[in-house]
Amino acid sequence: MFHSIRCALLLCVMLLCVITVANASEPPLPAGLAPAAPREEPALPEGLEPATSREEPALPEGLEPTTPREEPALPAGLEPAGDEPALPEGLAPDTEPAEPMAREESRAAPPLDFHGFWDMRAGSRIVSDKAQSKDATLGEMRLQLRTDKGWNNAFLEFTGDGVFDAVEERARLDIRQLRLTWSPMNTVDIRVGRQVLTWGTGDMLFINDMFPKDWISFFSGRDVEYLKAPSNAARVGWYNDVMNVEVVYTPRFDPDRYITGKRFSYYNPLLRRMAGRDNQQQTREPDSWFRDDEVAVRLYRSIGNGQLAFYGYSGYWKSPGGMQLLPNRAVFPRLRVYGASLRGAIGQGIGNIELGYYDSRQDRRGNNPFINNSEFRLLLGYEREIGREFTAALQYYLEYMMRHGNYRDSLPFFMNARDRDRHVFTLRLTKMLMNQNLILSLFAYMSLSDKDAYLRPNVTYKVSDHWTVEAGANIFLGDQKTTFFGQFQDNTNVYAGARLAF
Repeated sequence: MFHSIRCALLLCVMLLCVITVANASEPPLPAGLAPAAPREEPALPEGLEPATSREEPALPEGLEPTTPREEPALPAGLEPAGDEPALPEGLAPDTEPAEPMAREESRAAPPLDFHGFWDMRAGSRIVSDKAQSKDATLGEMRLQLRTDKGWNNAFLEFTGDGVFDAVEERARLDIRQLRLTWSPMNTVDIRVGRQVLTWGTGDMLFINDMFPKDWISFFSGRDVEYLKAPSNAARVGWYNDVMNVEVVYTPRFDPDRYITGKRFSYYNPLLRRMAGRDNQQQTREPDSWFRDDEVAVRLYRSIGNGQLAFYGYSGYWKSPGGMQLLPNRAVFPRLRVYGASLRGAIGQGIGNIELGYYDSRQDRRGNNPFINNSEFRLLLGYEREIGREFTAALQYYLEYMMRHGNYRDSLPFFMNARDRDRHVFTLRLTKMLMNQNLILSLFAYMSLSDKDAYLRPNVTYKVSDHWTVEAGANIFLGDQKTTFFGQFQDNTNVYAGARLAF
């Protein structure tokens, strides 16, 4: 019985298939799945083939297969004008050429990106100076531009200042940096060109830093960065696990920018009085390329939480270190310096010690009063925070003249004798207020042996991310005109400035 029912059901299914095939055509495939070309349909199982004499019934209206026809017209206002309109910028298809975008990127990113600042300052004496015809000590507009360019293992840097100086009534270009750094390997770099170099551990006191200083900028109220003058030199650095090595070669002597009397008066021991603009100091500087050269070496490495360094220098006194009587002019005797330093954390602050021996090669016996004797120099320093955003730093500095007895015995009667020892203390106080936008600072030099002092108070306020204003003073005190700071008493000045950074 069950077998008869199953056979009847199977017969009904087969009859339904025959009726469906005979009375309905194959429905169209969804869009995108149509066969690529007409092909013969596979044969149906025996007995289910459709009759070839019958035509397929018509499809419902709108679904009839047709020959290719034109696409329906777009709504009014959307018809293309001919060429397809350009896509919005940044949405161009990948098949579009990339040249227009490349041109836009080149305009947006110039090959050199310049930044810097515009600085304007003015300063004046607050005491009378008979040796100077002008009370102004500072009056200038300065535009600094900086840029750099890097390659795979080379880097070029440029920093230049265009300055209009109202005190000297002239405009000048001061290139502070134009150097190329090349790293032939990971442990070696070579820097060639004009650059600002600094060594040592002192805070505005220098023993083994035998690179040029700008004392005119320092005393007049320019930014403290201008205390360091640029050098034309080649520097090679080799870095390793034992001892890092730096060698600086200057092919022609680079002296300090020292006091000559043109802007600041000074004591002339031969004249036994103050000298100024009318009788400026005449000098004879070594200036032969590769003969009057300088070599400086530094070896340094980290030891625990500190850094140990050894120094060597061969060249000349950076500021005039002697006098020539006929004709009367200042000279730069030959000099060698050997020194060492150690800097690291001590308690809650940072301490440093630095020493150096100045070998005055043209007066080692000390019996030429017109050339500096050899000296031993020592520096001790300590810095720590003594309050919230309030730091203090103290230094002790010693100059000890070698063969002082020979110097005194050979000194002419018309010249004042120097002390064997010169002791100097420095104190730096820095307080930050108003989210570090306001900075109050004082740097003071005090010599107990010379009984003179030099005070540098300063107030700096950051008005915005771009504007900064500041005011300060250079105050010189002393009992005598013959001491280092005492000779500049009549140059005491105040200054103010504004800077726009970009």
